[in-house]
Amino acid sequence: MFKVGYFQFHPRFGELETNRKTVFKALEPVEADLMVLPELPFTGYTFRDRKELAALAEDPANSESVDLLTSLCRRNRIYVVTGFAERSGTRIFNSSLLIGPRGLLRIYRKIHLFNDEKRYFDPGDLPLEINTIRGVRVGMMICFDWVFPEVVRTLTLQGMELLCHPSNLVLNYCQKSMLTRCLENGVFAVTTNRFGLEKRPHASLKFTGGSQVVGPRGQLLVRAPSQRRQLQIVEIDPKESRNKSLTPRNHLLRDRRPEFYR
Repeated sequence: MFKVGYFQFHPRFGELETNRKTVFKALEPVEADLMVLPELPFTGYTFRDRKELAALAEDPANSESVDLLTSLCRRNRIYVVTGFAERSGTRIFNSSLLIGPRGLLRIYRKIHLFNDEKRYFDPGDLPLEINTIRGVRVGMMICFDWVFPEVVRTLTLQGMELLCHPSNLVLNYCQKSMLTRCLENGVFAVTTNRFGLEKRPHASLKFTGGSQVVGPRGQLLVRAPSQRRQLQIVEIDPKESRNKSLTPRNHLLRDRRPEFYR
């Protein structure tokens, strides 16, 4: 069995140190294989402009957030997927990082930017890829990527068994839609959302919470409240993701007919 979980909380905008301490305190006693944090958990979300974002973004190679999570992973022998405002030269990406006891393993940069994100983030430029963690094939996407079924299908065709999905959800569709994404691909998924109202002088957003773990038959294994902090861990059997048969004669991947999908 594989222990996977989420930590849903309310990040404070621009308070990197406070948010780091919140995450560290919550994860410090955790015994799990993999934990998933929300999208942009250290910076907050409602940036005024690109200049404000640039002041808060970090280079993963020189990042207190990455160093903190690496030390936590090393001490607890766990892995963490976290959202991250990534500075890379003059570019800034809405990213997700996979971190383990030996440090940073993978960066995914969000390829489908949502609404005002297009004003201050650069679109992702890295391919969708999976990593193997303790024998489990893990993929990443971020928040609004859920709208595009090609993302989960691309990762599934690479052999993904577990999807990690850091999010800052404000629409009410995603949580239910992820049941379908898991069913049509036969995979597990952890969607970690934040909650609370982020009120800035130029804008305010209320996030929907409802972090969840979904199984490969579209079954909801656990879901957090909409407006409350929660850390939740569940045991999953990754072997369930390897069975792609819906009936004795129907296979989710072998029955595909991509010659008709153009």
